[in-house]
Amino acid sequence: MYAFKIKGENRLTGSVSVKGAKNAVLPIMAASLLTAEPLHLKNISFLSDVNTMNALLSSLGVCVQTNADELILTANHISSTKAAYDFVSKMRASFWVLGPLLARFQEATVSLPGGCAIGARPVDLYLMALTEMGADIRIENGYVIAKGPLHGAEIFFPKVSVGATHNTIMAAVLTAGTTIIHNPALEPEVMDLIAVLKKMGAQIEGVGTKKLIIRGVSKLSGATHSVIADRIETASFVIATAMTKGKIEINGGRQDLIGAVTDLLLPSQISFQQTDHSLIVDATNACLKSVPVITSEYPGFPTDAQALMTSFLSISTGDARVSEHIFENRFMHIPELQRMGAHIDIIDGHSVFIHGVPELSGATVMASDLRGGVGLVLAGLVAKGETLVKRIYHIDRGYYHLEEKLTQLGADIQRVHLDD
Repeated sequence: MYAFKIKGENRLTGSVSVKGAKNAVLPIMAASLLTAEPLHLKNISFLSDVNTMNALLSSLGVCVQTNADELILTANHISSTKAAYDFVSKMRASFWVLGPLLARFQEATVSLPGGCAIGARPVDLYLMALTEMGADIRIENGYVIAKGPLHGAEIFFPKVSVGATHNTIMAAVLTAGTTIIHNPALEPEVMDLIAVLKKMGAQIEGVGTKKLIIRGVSKLSGATHSVIADRIETASFVIATAMTKGKIEINGGRQDLIGAVTDLLLPSQISFQQTDHSLIVDATNACLKSVPVITSEYPGFPTDAQALMTSFLSISTGDARVSEHIFENRFMHIPELQRMGAHIDIIDGHSVFIHGVPELSGATVMASDLRGGVGLVLAGLVAKGETLVKRIYHIDRGYYHLEEKLTQLGADIQRVHLDD
């Protein structure tokens, strides 16, 4: 098992690059099942989650080819429509193959999902939408067994769900008739999936609104697409720079995708400059100020950046409340921050109150999920002394060689092997 060993109190300076968003590339990879022609994806970062999806698609019969930061998926000889537990239990996004398989082959057997332990995140909305589209669905022995054919339908989501939106769109594009989705998610990653599907020949109207109209087609073609930049990785480097009072250039970074994050940093005298190809973050004159944080659907503050901002607030002047409105059980990193000297009170499962302290102290801590783990890394970057972050396999799911990128910015961080 590996851990990150961090010696804190180094400013981040220099340049770093971000690649395609994990939360965009995974549903786009699932969309390869909608066509027999090659889907050529660029700007790929081969994270452990991407490798898991590759393995799942290969098990279904998809031909997977990789080259540098490119990925070619060809689903012309599908040999199975069953997504096994071994894959889906590792990563919740594996469940997104349900819609494409059902739309193209009229059958799918998919294990109920796993992933980070950040709440129940049920799949009821996924199954509700498919049922309204005519699917015959039953659950047996931990698997969702679905059969078609599907037909167009009018879907009303009672709450915003990124995963259910992905899945329903992919099911609808090959389904006869018209499907209308009310209250879809508007995240950039959803827009990126739609962009790919339209390149493949899908007929989708109302993009960027709360009413999507999808007219099913009989066949989709292949396409070439460069995946949108990872806004959460970008936000991670932005907040890390703010905390260390450094100055960096993020190649591929886009401020327009993380406006809810950068807006909260402006009171701390942190400046941003967007160029054609990069985002420059300057925190050399920063005075970190506490601000309230409320997570919400895009374009609100992203839940995936909440743990990062919690670490920022732990060393900011003043008091702040952080309210988590997307997932329950997403404060599992708080006890670990407290071990480092953070003054944080858990009010309930949805809110914490943070009183900023002048400094944190290094400690041995444990990542319980992907984003919480990175929040601990950020805390370690500014802590006095040495911090050891264990269970970093969670972090590897969403960040490619994070320690190498931070090292090139001047951080003192190493990946070390632990005997236990």
